[in-house]
Amino acid sequence: MGAFEKLVAWFARGDSAMVALSGGVDSAVVALAAKRALGDKATAVTADYKTLAEEELATARKVAGEIGIHHVIIEYDELENPEFVKNDGTRCYHCRTELGQHLVAEAQKAGIKLIVDGTNVDDLSDYRPGIRALRENGVKSPMVELGITKAEIRAMAKEHGLSVYDKPSNACLASRIPAGMEVTYEKLRRIESAEIAVKSIFGVRQVRVRDHGDVARVEVGSDELAMMFDADKLSLLDSKLKEFGWKFVAIDAAGYRSGKLAVVDKGAG
Repeated sequence: MGAFEKLVAWFARGDSAMVALSGGVDSAVVALAAKRALGDKATAVTADYKTLAEEELATARKVAGEIGIHHVIIEYDELENPEFVKNDGTRCYHCRTELGQHLVAEAQKAGIKLIVDGTNVDDLSDYRPGIRALRENGVKSPMVELGITKAEIRAMAKEHGLSVYDKPSNACLASRIPAGMEVTYEKLRRIESAEIAVKSIFGVRQVRVRDHGDVARVEVGSDELAMMFDADKLSLLDSKLKEFGWKFVAIDAAGYRSGKLAVVDKGAG
């Protein structure tokens, strides 16, 4: 039995399920398997919590349509949570605790007992307090239970024609703000605008614009770094990001890697 068939069989043991659909490839594959196993008894829920980029929300809507799964979007504001806003290093835990509580409430309204997410075994290699927070709210991770890796997930998504099969991984916009610096609407909006500008100007796909106060540090995928070596485009980017309020624009020569902000000196910029 292949990995996807195992995932479908995992869901077939129950009578209904709710999938936390983020807009990424992992939760998309989980949602597809739930739909295959349970039909109309499978529901996808996407949380618009104000730190999610519009692009991610649009992708979640698109992939739900591709799967044909019933899709619910719930809205709340993470910036109303002072524990989240102060960004003291436990931000992800508070974020996922709140998400878990909203998912539980939504599932209770629909009479659904099983809530799942897209966490896979590769995710467990990083320090991720958000995973612990979801566990505490009873959210299960079928791909962890089945030992499914990120590479297998992308292969499954491609095989089943999901448009997100090669979509770069992403995280909430607040992840671009170093620990200890308060999360605000203004920062989130300018980060989102800056990342759209980088993608538009250079045609790159994997982008993070880290907000270090006066300095915007731009990371792109290491395989895309060569696309940044264009003086005219860099000048345009410099002007655009300074319009958004930064005084200096830096390109990270090492390129993007997950969790990098956690190891950068908090005083930078």
